[in-house]
Amino acid sequence: MRALYDVPAPAKLNLFLHITGRRADGYHLLQSVFMLIDWHDSLHLEVTQNGGITRQDLNSQAPALPADDLIVRAARALQAATGCTQGAHIALDKQIPAQAGMGGGSSDAASTLLALNRLWGLGLSRRELAAIGLQLGADVPFFIGGSNAWVEGIGEQITALEGEYTLPGARFAVLKPDAGLDTRGIFTSPLLKRDTERATIADFAANHFDFGRNDLQPVAEALCPDVKKAIDWLEALGLQARMTGSGSAVFAQIKQADFPTTRLTPPRDWTIKVCENLPRHPLKEWVADERTTG
Repeated sequence: MRALYDVPAPAKLNLFLHITGRRADGYHLLQSVFMLIDWHDSLHLEVTQNGGITRQDLNSQAPALPADDLIVRAARALQAATGCTQGAHIALDKQIPAQAGMGGGSSDAASTLLALNRLWGLGLSRRELAAIGLQLGADVPFFIGGSNAWVEGIGEQITALEGEYTLPGARFAVLKPDAGLDTRGIFTSPLLKRDTERATIADFAANHFDFGRNDLQPVAEALCPDVKKAIDWLEALGLQARMTGSGSAVFAQIKQADFPTTRLTPPRDWTIKVCENLPRHPLKEWVADERTTG
């Protein structure tokens, strides 16, 4: 019997994003809440025995994949860390927009690590997988962690929002303009506010979906006018909107149970989706917090 899986890779929204300082090495210190939503990519993974990693994009006409493809890098990093001699063919159905601030590439890498850890019978712990994921991108450990989370430092300090801090279920309109944004251009801008006062999880929990702001948003709006246009469009519908991550996607909570979603027909060919938040990553139970094999 062939060993294969079909797995989801969910997107995230930054409910807020504050820049609280900057380290001597130039890295920015932040506080944010990362929330999983039910907008996801899908990966089909099949084990091969020749040790090779091959990748297919199911909805792209591109003749070749980029050399730095995160899915391939994730699979090879897992092989390198464990000495695994098995390989895999991985096909991606890409649905999360690129350059959106929704973590699509990082989520694909995380789901690759989670699935191959199981398919290859490696038994690595969540901590071990997160350490491999951190080599690929700052957001990858969050998706491996499997929980909505309070995030600090340069993105490496992750505290699961559980128990009294569990996020309530909610619905959101997520809108992605055509234009994308270069994250580096935002973080190097002299206009970026870098001294927001530190908050606590309790501060956030008192006002979940209306807390704080996105400190990157003013710079993003200056670099990409479509971000401001997207926010204005949602707010004209009576929804309070903000940007997620470094953009260019924006989102707004739909608080009214009877809100007519037929009104959510965006201008131009922008992409819009009504999403619900997830209580946990769909693959959270696929990995143990501690190593399961010797």
